[in-house]
Amino acid sequence: MKPLVIGIAGGTGSGKTTLTRELVSSFDGRVAVVYHDNYYRRRDELTYAERCDLNYDAPEAFDNGLLTEQLDRLIGGEAIECPIYDYSDHNRSERTELIEPQPIVIVEGILIFAEEEICSRCDIKLFVDTDADVRILRRIKRDVLERGRSVESVEAQYLQTVKPMHELHVEPSKRRADLIIPEGGGNLVALDMLVHRVQRQLDGALDPAPRAGS
Repeated sequence: MKPLVIGIAGGTGSGKTTLTRELVSSFDGRVAVVYHDNYYRRRDELTYAERCDLNYDAPEAFDNGLLTEQLDRLIGGEAIECPIYDYSDHNRSERTELIEPQPIVIVEGILIFAEEEICSRCDIKLFVDTDADVRILRRIKRDVLERGRSVESVEAQYLQTVKPMHELHVEPSKRRADLIIPEGGGNLVALDMLVHRVQRQLDGALDPAPRAGS
């Protein structure tokens, strides 16, 4: 059976990952997750300092050809070796992660709806919409505590690339969403409705086809 492909987009710090985790928890063992961030282009030809200066919030920062190729394989029932991005090195790691096909495939990333080849493969398109002040505070906390960056570097990147790229690419892509969810996984009403919607679709896919004449 073709898996149900769910796209989850939204600005940095909007709550996409929280929503993804809630769906994974709700459908334990039946979800494969593909993170767009792992498909940043490999930039071995650049020094670390040069990689630090790249714009990671523009569509061309991603290897979308590899993502769509691997997504098609997952949809076709094949396992994939997903790349792993190393934020501390600003480059793709030598390691990969084996992702097995599942009845539900979630694709998560800020720019997935800005890319037609990715967007067109999503059966359900969700956009997590959160106030910009909340998003920047969450990003500072994440990048400082989890990725070892300074507050000054996070602030500079936000003003130079994150904010303008959000306004140019991410926010307009919201128009492609089937459902806009304020606050993501923290929106319990929307989450409950979404879980029931996905469950109904899965149940329908598993129902046997009616016999002729019935």
